[in-house]
Amino acid sequence: MERKWKNSPSDLMNLLEKLDKVRGKIAPLVSSRMSEFKELGTSSSEELFKELCFCILTANYSADGGIRIQRAIDNGFLTLSEEELAKRLKELGHRFPRTRAKYIVEARKFAHDLSQILSSFPDGKSARDWLVKNVKGLGMKEASHFLRNIGYNDVAIIDFHIVDLLVREGLIQRPKTLTRKRYREIESVLEKVAKKAGLGLGELDLYLWYMETGKVLK
Repeated sequence: MERKWKNSPSDLMNLLEKLDKVRGKIAPLVSSRMSEFKELGTSSSEELFKELCFCILTANYSADGGIRIQRAIDNGFLTLSEEELAKRLKELGHRFPRTRAKYIVEARKFAHDLSQILSSFPDGKSARDWLVKNVKGLGMKEASHFLRNIGYNDVAIIDFHIVDLLVREGLIQRPKTLTRKRYREIESVLEKVAKKAGLGLGELDLYLWYMETGKVLK
């Protein structure tokens, strides 16, 4: 029998209390980071594409490593051949250099029109559906990560850190696999938390990630 998701008012209140304490410590940093994301969202399609490449790199890899590689390669995401890009990714220590290079080069067909494409959607969830369908290497998490990093505040980035926290707080049971259906179910739980806390999903992610890792990255 399929397990039911837990979501009791007391568990939610406990998390909100912990969240409130964290907000007292890092609210200015989170506000600054969200402003940076919004500013990036007004950049050229090429700049947005480089952020998309960062999110392709972070799949089954670390955010810290993705940031380091993104800074090192920069415009090379737009210009290097697939072979050259794979070589650079390998030199920089990525776990899957050939696969990620292939995904990035394939995604270049959108590099010069990405801003216009995204602006055609009414919200982040619609844009995410398009990204997952059309950009190889982007799942629900990676597409949400990209959108949050360019200023969208209505999608949740659900990785193992967030799942671990929600399981520990009693708000969900651990999913065997994170299917799209399960992803959206967990996202709906996070929407309840965000609404109660007066936050967008993008902001909430930064706070929850800090609670799990002690870091505010991107």
